[in-house]
Amino acid sequence: MKLVFAGTPDTAVPALEALLGSQHEVVAVLTRPDARAGRGRTLHPSPVKALAVERGIEVLTPVSPRDPDFQARLREIAPDACPVVAYGALLPREVLDIPTHGWVNLHFSVLPAWRGAAPVQRAIMAGDDATGATTFVIEEGLDTGPVLGLMTETIRPDDTSGTLLDRLAHAGAGLLVATMDGLASGGLTAVPQPAEGVSHAAKLTTADAEIAWATPAYAVSRHVRGCTPAPGAWTTFRGERVGVGPVTLAADDALDGRDGSGAPAPGEIVATKRAVHVGTASGVVTLGEVRPPGKKPMAAADWARGVRIDVGEAFTAATTLS
Repeated sequence: MKLVFAGTPDTAVPALEALLGSQHEVVAVLTRPDARAGRGRTLHPSPVKALAVERGIEVLTPVSPRDPDFQARLREIAPDACPVVAYGALLPREVLDIPTHGWVNLHFSVLPAWRGAAPVQRAIMAGDDATGATTFVIEEGLDTGPVLGLMTETIRPDDTSGTLLDRLAHAGAGLLVATMDGLASGGLTAVPQPAEGVSHAAKLTTADAEIAWATPAYAVSRHVRGCTPAPGAWTTFRGERVGVGPVTLAADDALDGRDGSGAPAPGEIVATKRAVHVGTASGVVTLGEVRPPGKKPMAAADWARGVRIDVGEAFTAATTLS
């Protein structure tokens, strides 16, 4: 089949690479316009554009898919199908109707669970045991279209959204190719999504990523892992925001020999020579990395030695966001 691939971030690159190695012909790529990044705020192409340019593929970068020139060019190409992975813009009806087999999205959940922008993050934060990926035909509703294929993936106890998304991106690339194969052969039928089991995965904001130490240890761990690497879990220490890397549930004997009695209060910091522990509503977590303001991430124990934690000192809730 003749394909126009739509995608933008690193997550979409494995799928594009898989399609380029398949029996199908990727004749063009649709991606978001170059974006400014870094201290110099220079323009950088998306990872998908960079790969397309390297392979000599036509690149379409309209500011909006409603752009008449873009729509005219898409009609000229007349693709059989348009596979999509994290393109980043809504497609209007007039664009959805152009390819023969429609626009086929690779979404990183088992639909109808976790429709929306942050399915991997929300699945980890909710404590799901498993997730997966789904290919479906895009319609005007949010991730509501009929399903063409799916796969499942176990969520590991130490998964962050970054590690899980990386596995799904690579495994899902094979699913997307298989879906294109099925459409080409005519042996694939789209199945409506069930009405039960719908959940929504809203995009995570910086405010969402603040750690609530007054929740149980397992919930704190899931929250931090779900926010890693983006948008990045954080808390407040001595009035400044600090980033916190993945945490682990502390061993039962982690605080043996601690001065005082009872478990540390939620947010209370207990630093030893080799580790930094923090109290929660039930249980204790051990910090992995800490990212002080304006600095690179460092081992939590190194951070604690540098700031010299006082006995009873704690992370606190933010009063305002800057």
